[in-house]
Amino acid sequence: MDAFKPSYPFVAVEGLAAGVSPALAVTDVEIEGYAQDITLRLYRRPGKTALPVLLYFHGGGFVKGSIDCADVPARYFAEHLPALVVSVGYSLAPQFPFPAAPEDAHRAALWVQTRARAFGGNTKRLGVAGHDAGGQLANCLAFIARDRGDVRIDAQALFAPMLDPSLTRLGDETRLRSDITASECAACYRAYLPQASQRVHPYAAPLESSRLAGLPETLIITAQNDVLHVEADKYASSLIDAGVLTQVVRYPSVSHAALAEHPAALQEAVRFLQCRFAARTQR
Repeated sequence: MDAFKPSYPFVAVEGLAAGVSPALAVTDVEIEGYAQDITLRLYRRPGKTALPVLLYFHGGGFVKGSIDCADVPARYFAEHLPALVVSVGYSLAPQFPFPAAPEDAHRAALWVQTRARAFGGNTKRLGVAGHDAGGQLANCLAFIARDRGDVRIDAQALFAPMLDPSLTRLGDETRLRSDITASECAACYRAYLPQASQRVHPYAAPLESSRLAGLPETLIITAQNDVLHVEADKYASSLIDAGVLTQVVRYPSVSHAALAEHPAALQEAVRFLQCRFAARTQR
């Protein structure tokens, strides 16, 4: 996929299917991050107001990836929810290890609280989503928002999230024909969590947390051909035990990487988020 290079401040772009999907307004905004300035890429339907806001976090194992890589899901959510989608260009390890990325996520959420209305967003309806490391960061932001009490998140949609730095709950990569391996996951965690104590911190290892109550309603989407679906299932079970409304969907014959842009998975996330946003509006 070619790199996405928007004009500034807005550019009208075609959707997934020419003549079917509406044009989107897209702009990049630079904000102060935890360790460096970071870029937020905003997607929305022009002329729309009071849109729910979705913070989206790209994958890449905490060490690679970018907002360019998240273009397909970000566009899909902006078009089909519809929503003001804020794709977060968080800091990457090893140059910027934990807690830079989750703190960047929190600063992006605070920016949304104060500035999203200028872009047609309704800050009273806020969701988070992400793939791979981005799924973990979306979930981490939900922890931070709950603990600090300065942001309200209504729902989270986690696509093949990385949840377990201990790597003790991975599936069998050979049997699953997984496109990612245990050694690759281990290398990512070593870069992101260079100190051993960080690997049991609840913001980095949610499977180790005993405080899951109060997290937002959750959708966990997994791929059959992915070693990470075992830990995702375990996490879903823990959330349910903690009283968090949780839905789990697994797609057969789909790889870890492909899940981020899998049409059925994106459609399921849209349905889930629409339901949660509607429930929030009715309260």
